[in-house]
Amino acid sequence: MADRRDFYQVLGVSRTASQEEIQRAYRKLARTYHPDVNKDPGAEERFKEASEAYEVLSDPETRRRYDAFGADFRRVPEGVDPQTWARAGGGAREGAGAGAGAGTGAGAGERPGWAWRQGGGDVDLEDLLGEMFGGVRGRSWGPAPGADQEAELVLTVEDAYRGGRRTLTVGGRRIDVTIPAGVTNGQRIRLAGQGGHGGHGAPRGDLYLIVRIADHPRYRVEGRDIHITLPLTPWEAALGATVTLDTPGGETKVKVRGGTSGGRKLRLRGQGLPNPRGTPGDLYAEVRITVPEHLTDAERHLFEQLAATSTFEPRRPR
Repeated sequence: MADRRDFYQVLGVSRTASQEEIQRAYRKLARTYHPDVNKDPGAEERFKEASEAYEVLSDPETRRRYDAFGADFRRVPEGVDPQTWARAGGGAREGAGAGAGAGTGAGAGERPGWAWRQGGGDVDLEDLLGEMFGGVRGRSWGPAPGADQEAELVLTVEDAYRGGRRTLTVGGRRIDVTIPAGVTNGQRIRLAGQGGHGGHGAPRGDLYLIVRIADHPRYRVEGRDIHITLPLTPWEAALGATVTLDTPGGETKVKVRGGTSGGRKLRLRGQGLPNPRGTPGDLYAEVRITVPEHLTDAERHLFEQLAATSTFEPRRPR
């Protein structure tokens, strides 16, 4: 009989995995190998193996004992120090192989004569397996956990900036969701227990909302940075000015230095999308020089005066 696989390896997680990671890994394996959906001959064993691993690692106290004593954890008495147990040779296993099966009375269809040696006495593996697999052998397939689901959540830039409450209809169900301020394109919002139904009373899966920020006529979002056009008159750009700019967070004042040309980007630090866990994005205002579409006589006269007196030549190589 081959050595039992490490429960962490069975679930495909690290020994430092969180309870959420362990649950997610088990759900994935259960959906793959559950006998109701997988008829491969090896699927039954894989499902049992994953179920046992999850049963052990999902309970913090049982997991602590497993981390301390490994495969011996079920037969080690309470209060035993792990290092003392290891020094005493606890769990040292001896294998007699197929040939030993005859020497231990293993008949046709029985397992080879593996024995666990403890305190000078042999413990038959069949008896030990009855203890170790009591929660798995002889039981029904058990409930299959509900499948995780995904849905798209379309937000305006303003909604992504502010966050708030939203009522969604997913799969015919109305779901209330709290949107955190500063969500970004592609971010996943997890709603625990709002996914697919589990079989035979098993818990529902989770619902993941995938954020998509809709195109906006004024704002363009890149990560947490927001880009906006800042229209200026020729005299504001030439002389300098303090102008009001509408942003997703409300009105803000922007100081424009004299001599600002079109295409220049003004950076407003920290005025992009908020970040609850770190530094917020920035807002970039790109200057665009605009002129009146229809000039009054006075405006035309002033522009003609400027043209006659100015020596500025923007097309001259610098």
